[in-house]
Amino acid sequence: MVAAWREAPFFSDAERAALALTEAVTRLADRSGDGVPDEIWDAAAAHYDEQQLSAIVLMIATPNFFNRIDVTVKEEAGNPSWA
Repeated sequence: MVAAWREAPFFSDAERAALALTEAVTRLADRSGDGVPDEIWDAAAAHYDEQQLSAIVLMIATPNFFNRIDVTVKEEAGNPSWA
């Protein structure tokens, strides 16, 4: 249900804020401007403290980092050429 998190009734307000932040960070290139909109950050900050937000941002960044490496070197996910 994560793909349909906006429509799914299963997520708390805190989880929705984290999912919105995840989407905003992951899709930075889709919008012009100054990164994550303040309203999305503020919604997440209303539910999570600074340490938790730091952890969430790092957890968002990690798969994004590896996805960008895979795209750059044209490595097929789930079918590594080195295995």
